[in-house]
Amino acid sequence: MHHSTAPEADRDSFVRVRGAREHNLRGVDVDVPRDALTVFTGVSGSGKSSLAFGTLYAEAQRRYFESVAPYARRLIHQIGAPKVDSVTGLPPAVSLEQRRSSPGSRSSVGTVTLLSNSLRMLYSRAGTYPAGAERLDSDAFSPNTSAGACPSCHGLGRIHRTSEELLVPDPSLSIRQGAVAAWPGAWQGKNLRDILEVLGHDVDAPWRELAAKDREWILFTEEQPVVTVHPVRDADRIQRPYQGTYMSAHRYVMRTFADSKSATLRTRAERFLADSPCPACEGRRLGPAALAVTYAGRTIAELAALPLTALDGVLAAAPPEGEAALVLAQDLRSRIGPVVELGLGYLSLDRTAPTLSAGELQRLRLATQLRSGLFGVVYVLDEPSAGLHPADTEALLGVLDRLKAAGNTVFVVEHHLDVVRHADWLVEVGPLAGEHGGRVLYSGPPQGLSDVAESATARHLFAADGQTPQRRVREANGVVRLTGVDRHNLRDVDAQFPLGVFTAVTGVSGSGKSTLVGQVLAREVGERLADPSFPVRRLVEVDQKPIGRTPRSNLATYTGLFDVVRKLFTQAPQARERGWKAGRFSFNVPGGRCETCQGEGFVSVELLFLPSTYAPCPECAGARYNTETLEVTYEGRNIAEVLALTVESAAAFFAGVPAAARSLRALEDIGLGYLRLGQPATELSGGEAQRIKLATELQRQRRDHTLYVLDEPTTGLHPADVRVLLRQLHGLVDAGHSVVVVEHDMEVVAGADWVIDLGPGGGAEGGRVVAAGPPERVARTAASRTAPYLARALAGGSR
Repeated sequence: MHHSTAPEADRDSFVRVRGAREHNLRGVDVDVPRDALTVFTGVSGSGKSSLAFGTLYAEAQRRYFESVAPYARRLIHQIGAPKVDSVTGLPPAVSLEQRRSSPGSRSSVGTVTLLSNSLRMLYSRAGTYPAGAERLDSDAFSPNTSAGACPSCHGLGRIHRTSEELLVPDPSLSIRQGAVAAWPGAWQGKNLRDILEVLGHDVDAPWRELAAKDREWILFTEEQPVVTVHPVRDADRIQRPYQGTYMSAHRYVMRTFADSKSATLRTRAERFLADSPCPACEGRRLGPAALAVTYAGRTIAELAALPLTALDGVLAAAPPEGEAALVLAQDLRSRIGPVVELGLGYLSLDRTAPTLSAGELQRLRLATQLRSGLFGVVYVLDEPSAGLHPADTEALLGVLDRLKAAGNTVFVVEHHLDVVRHADWLVEVGPLAGEHGGRVLYSGPPQGLSDVAESATARHLFAADGQTPQRRVREANGVVRLTGVDRHNLRDVDAQFPLGVFTAVTGVSGSGKSTLVGQVLAREVGERLADPSFPVRRLVEVDQKPIGRTPRSNLATYTGLFDVVRKLFTQAPQARERGWKAGRFSFNVPGGRCETCQGEGFVSVELLFLPSTYAPCPECAGARYNTETLEVTYEGRNIAEVLALTVESAAAFFAGVPAAARSLRALEDIGLGYLRLGQPATELSGGEAQRIKLATELQRQRRDHTLYVLDEPTTGLHPADVRVLLRQLHGLVDAGHSVVVVEHDMEVVAGADWVIDLGPGGGAEGGRVVAAGPPERVARTAASRTAPYLARALAGGSR
């Protein structure tokens, strides 16, 4: 890379990419203007993310590392620079990607947006303290510091406790019959019982007849007496006396929960723990000193629990006491503004990050960037419209314009046609996915795309009106009624979900869609599956959670395809000679795998001050296996080469193997033919993970009535791919199943049989059923914010 300091380089108003070969890109050359809004489009898997994130963002990040720290050069060498000949004219970049590592349970809306810092300052400097109390540092108002955390629950706000009811579910049993359900089974449980007998407790009386203080001791004592046990002689074996140590049920459960390495044991222990608000801080996470300070008559915990719109109201109304309060309150309000503008005013500062959707999280980071006042940088955004109702998309466009107006370059990977139309410059990658993509078909102002015959985007962007064929609405053959639902912002809601049809649930962000469908409906149906008269026999929830958190899980392991492939390899002559079993071809166990990376193909590189990154393993270069294993071939390919095949190539390669062909066909039918079999779960987007789960489900071909529940299945899908997915979903309904989707894509909603629209707003302004019925009827509902957009889609207009 040459860093030219010639003046003409400064005047170049384009970022110029030459020879980009990252992932499936085929030596791409493209010029993109600076200080403009550029949208990268193309079907899913075409290579647009490889260009925007894998090349442009990665290169900007690499240069940034080089400029900040000499020690970073070594790391860059390990991570590897993006495969590109040259990139010129590139400013430093800020990435707002959806698949960034999901934040932990200690982060919240307040910490992601940095609003918590401002609020803590306000309390520290301008709060009303009790008479004679010392002024606290702003740290003391954070539950994540030792100064601020409630001492009882260490700032978590909840504690895990056991109770007699949980430990002894059936008090009519005796200890010998297993009254203490929380104890381990087998020998260890028998051992504890024998010790109690030696200690003089009655192990044959029903539990409820034991004295209260004995029951208390057996379950909760912290003492661990050691006694000599003389086991009863079984006829078949003589057992020696042994020293036994007693451990109460509570102690056993707490220890297993805290220390056990086994997930199964931990889950078992959790059954005996009630998760209850901490009695000391009443779930507010802070110590007593911080909770004694108020502002506008409220504690910091009370303000943090308010929706941001309400918090803004309190700050606006509170008479400022002194200069500091005035400045700090204004600063807070100016930070709340962009969050509300992006349709997230219903969130409260204490809402934890894991409960937020990927779209909500990305928009929170976007709102934070608006306030950062950076200029001259590149923002790279990954489908910022994900999870946005069409009514909120307009606000998003305003925010993107403001970032651009502040002197920044904005690159967006996006499928939403309203965002695509709004671009100053469009880069279309394609024409298809995977190895049939990776070329730049067009780079220029949006209008010019209409002349590009092979562009899948052009067909939808400039579609003539009246394209949506009218379908007949299906008749329901049953119904699931939910009555009096109270959950999050749903207040006493009644909703009906018809069966045997395709139902779409709509509403602005935060209106309660995911709560109603993912929590209430799914739980209700789950509980009623046991009732033989209930028409639904199975419930399948397909969410966007990753199919695994490490490079160890991949497409092949998740779908079960990997087992089939390993069996084929064990039948190869070289494997037979060496007596190798299927385990030899697994990269998760020692034997056949490369031990340097333990079969991950990557090694984790820890960067100071930066999130850790994965770099290809120096030993096997990403192949995951050792050289001996790679000597075995099946039909001319070794196991690493088979894992490197795309689903589409693999379908041809395994055409004669029915067990493999079926799952590959299911993946192809849903539009995932471009993914590699060994593609690590960490590299898949939420939408891809969801479609893999759906394909895995579809290949099972259920006879009995199944209810499929999907949360925004079109996320990350190009309009052309949406049609492929819809064919699959409608096929399920035609086969006699029921489908419920939470969706913002109006083309999907227009094709549904039944629509349930929640709202009218988000948070406290939402949580009601505004309209329910066939799409035509909902489109005419005056109170619905969805109606005008749905009406436009029904008329065959743009999405």
